[in-house]
Amino acid sequence: MPDSTPATPPTGPALADFACFYLYGLTNQPYRQSTDLDKFGELFSLIIGNHGGLGVASTFHPYQLVNPVGISVWYTAYAQFYAQPNRFELFAEMTLEKAQFVLVPPASFAEFHVWPDTRLTSDENPIFSRFIPFVIPFLVRKDPELLRWDKEFVAAEGDKARISPYLKAVHEAIKFVQPAPAFVLGFGEFDEQQPEQLIEHFLSSRAMLL
Repeated sequence: MPDSTPATPPTGPALADFACFYLYGLTNQPYRQSTDLDKFGELFSLIIGNHGGLGVASTFHPYQLVNPVGISVWYTAYAQFYAQPNRFELFAEMTLEKAQFVLVPPASFAEFHVWPDTRLTSDENPIFSRFIPFVIPFLVRKDPELLRWDKEFVAAEGDKARISPYLKAVHEAIKFVQPAPAFVLGFGEFDEQQPEQLIEHFLSSRAMLL
């Protein structure tokens, strides 16, 4: 028999093909869900723009984003995507057609897990019991083109009047899942090696709340 090497099935797409982003703000109830996946898709387009990726159909308190064994909402979204038998076709659509999909996260992320960084607890910062942090995650196919959020801010060149209509549209777009009094503070990229950077975003807003 001729020597032959068994074919190894491809294992991708890899988590490294994606970046972990989030919209963050303050509310009175951080953990909310909606069954309106179309609205989550519209929010993805408004924030992320013409990029493929995965929206997560929930909002979270930062201490719900990483479970006790260290698995993040973003990694779980990737794992849900990877478990799909047609993941290669879906990934091709994300890459070539900039397709966007929405996933419902496991109910286990309803549990709170205070990280070693405890600065968002009411014991350390009582203000965050009145103005409670929330996060909306996005898992985005890596692409050299600017995200919509960044593109809007670059175009505005720091002019608040020019960026105001876009921010108003964002605030309107989250109301289906985070109604008033929720409001948006900003946008960031989550680094699983330095999760405390997300905490810093909220702490930097603390002075304006006092």
